[in-house]
Amino acid sequence: MPARATDGRRAAVLGSPIAHSLSPVLHRAAYDALGLTGWSYERFEVDEAGLPGFFEGLGPEWAGLSLTMPLKRAVITLVDEISETAASVDAVNTVVFTEDGRRVGDNTDIPGMVAALREHGIEQVDSAAILGAGATASSALAALARICTGDVVAYVRSAERAAEMRQWGERLGVEVRTADWGDAAQALHAPLVIATTPAGTTDALATSVPERPATLFDVLYDPWPTSLAARWSMFGGAVVSGLDLLVHQAVLQVEQMTGHTPAPLDAMRRAGEKALADR
Repeated sequence: MPARATDGRRAAVLGSPIAHSLSPVLHRAAYDALGLTGWSYERFEVDEAGLPGFFEGLGPEWAGLSLTMPLKRAVITLVDEISETAASVDAVNTVVFTEDGRRVGDNTDIPGMVAALREHGIEQVDSAAILGAGATASSALAALARICTGDVVAYVRSAERAAEMRQWGERLGVEVRTADWGDAAQALHAPLVIATTPAGTTDALATSVPERPATLFDVLYDPWPTSLAARWSMFGGAVVSGLDLLVHQAVLQVEQMTGHTPAPLDAMRRAGEKALADR
């Protein structure tokens, strides 16, 4: 049951560090477009140790929370239930406070990835490659479980990371093969490449972009474009950005927290683009 779409409601994003978060920009743009004049959306610097105390201080005016690192797993013990999507990757990025006082955890990153790809015309692929093996890579695998009919190759830096990705594949029902990061240039020939690594990690791969690249989904959005994304676009390949992901997952959060569907995707994207341009 969604939160009541009434005035005087509060929502926020929590994490550490949090100052860089674009979530307030996106959610406030949605409230403006929806006419929710009494709604507010803030950001709070909260780490794992401080999360239980933050929850204890929440009153009935709260509609929902967005969670970023390092709280996506820590919050699981503080909610009453989590969705199957969140349970599939042991990560909650959304908590909705229902009318009857329950705290419901969900993960909008996974359907947000699927929606971002669909917006760029990617409904299904027969294989894919993932660059990286962190928390975002597991969400990427969960998204690929919905749209990829064949195997996924994950390019990683260690045997430990390789084992983790294969385990996630088994859990999510995706056939995952792993390869050494030193061979990551081979990933760029896949029908869909999802780059989940920190800023700068894929820069050296830019010179290896093939003449006719397919689709790159780079989860970064600041700085943008990455060297890899810029080269990919120059060669005529399709590029899905981290801002695409951020906006689509935020759209789902707004819909769950406010009860208003559909959320104003275009207004939220414009606000995000302006905020990035102003930085």
